[in-house]
Amino acid sequence: MPVVESEGAVLAHSIRIPEGSLKKGRILSREDVSTLRTAGIEKIVGARLDPGDVPEDLGATQIAKAVGGEGVSLNAAFTGRCNLYADSPGVVVVNRGSIDQINLLDESLTIATLPHCDVVTPKQMVATVKVIPFSAPRQVIKAAKKLADNASYVIKVAPFTAKSVGLILTRLPGTKQSVLANTIKTVRARVEAVRSVLKTSEILDHDETAIEAAIKRMYSGGCELILISGASAIVDRRDVVPLGLESAGGTIDHFGMPVDPGNLLLLGHLGDGDSRVPVLGLPGCARSPKLNGFDWVLERLTA
Repeated sequence: MPVVESEGAVLAHSIRIPEGSLKKGRILSREDVSTLRTAGIEKIVGARLDPGDVPEDLGATQIAKAVGGEGVSLNAAFTGRCNLYADSPGVVVVNRGSIDQINLLDESLTIATLPHCDVVTPKQMVATVKVIPFSAPRQVIKAAKKLADNASYVIKVAPFTAKSVGLILTRLPGTKQSVLANTIKTVRARVEAVRSVLKTSEILDHDETAIEAAIKRMYSGGCELILISGASAIVDRRDVVPLGLESAGGTIDHFGMPVDPGNLLLLGHLGDGDSRVPVLGLPGCARSPKLNGFDWVLERLTA
């Protein structure tokens, strides 16, 4: 379009001028038009919004505010993009159904997020809202906001909450002391990574009665999460570790997990209501610092 007719248009491409540059997406003012003419530029590629269009930055900001929940902050939109950031360490919680519904509304609007329950650090980007063209239809923005408002949440961060953790390790004849020591070291590092503390650890025989007593001691001692690293992998609900939990008055919630490594994880609890304490029978891979299924369960239990 002719520069003389471009006031109020959206600049489609950045243009260099002696004073610097006019960036793509800028709404040209009267002063901009004068600057362009002074620079000898007679034509530009631009766009004019229809009455029912919402400018890209405004649209992205409105959607970001609608989808951002607890523990999430947003930045100022730029070139149609508004990013959302974590306020604290924790896990990002994503309502995939709502995200899919919004993304299917119209090709002018997209939301991209981190995977559900990814661990995040403060100021880490967890999602980005992008209006792809220079504007989005007002009815699309309105529909997206309605979907977000009708959901209990769309994107939020569940912060890690400090918990006192107890660790029970069992041994068999021939179990090396170095293996037990390294397991304690590895578990402590994992626990501290989720802002909790390994309050106590006990080494005892691989015996149902011994495990029962240790669970009761840790429960009465105020542990908010109890981990059991058995000398032998749990093979079924009738094995030593699950029987020890049930003998202590606990409940087995689930055994086995479709994650490798980490299949042989036992999830249970002791107590109810405010006194409920999760109890985990750890898979053998928990002795290694490498990522495994236990990490994902621990992260969720401490957030």
